[in-house]
Amino acid sequence: MEQPYVYAYPQGSGPSGPPPPQAGGAIVDPRYCAPYPVDLAIVRKMMTLTDGNFVITDVNGNLLFKVKEPVFGLHDKRILLDGSGNPIVTLREKMVSMHDRWQVFRGGSTEQRDLLYTVKRASMLQLKTKLDVFLGHNKDEKRCDFRVKGSWLERSCVVYAGESDAIVAQMHRKHTVQSVFLGKDNFSVTVYPNVDYAFIASLVVILDDVNREDRAA
Repeated sequence: MEQPYVYAYPQGSGPSGPPPPQAGGAIVDPRYCAPYPVDLAIVRKMMTLTDGNFVITDVNGNLLFKVKEPVFGLHDKRILLDGSGNPIVTLREKMVSMHDRWQVFRGGSTEQRDLLYTVKRASMLQLKTKLDVFLGHNKDEKRCDFRVKGSWLERSCVVYAGESDAIVAQMHRKHTVQSVFLGKDNFSVTVYPNVDYAFIASLVVILDDVNREDRAA
């Protein structure tokens, strides 16, 4: 019998009240919100011109998402596709912003009316990854709607709801016999119940982009 699942809180705080607002619910599409935890497997593969350098599957190996890389020279845009090749969101980096900034749009659009959310580095100089996420209606960006903290290289990033300690998704390395054959770059992300896992998948794409830029720098 499946046990009820609650948001994770750090030791000592306890889930004494409901999760913060917007911790759950659809951001990209309601069909990507499940009433149970969803494990996404991030599988590295050889780079191709069209499908990017990793795919995202469920625990059974069924393809959920893949990344369409930019065409030659257009390094500021990537598209998250579903398993059938339909565009889910388009991720565009704003190259001129003070803090590295990514805008995420619905489907294949880059129109402001289709803006779902914006992601930016919490600060310019970072030893570990710290990203703030602002939903499309959060125009003044005084308080973030989600935070990403941790180490991408160690595959230990955590996504929090707003400025609270409520965890909505967390990344961890695969420690299975299968992971030995898949290689060290393959890992998984546990998405908590009622959290949009397409939204979390798009954050993984941005984290990968941030890491590639840091290594290039």
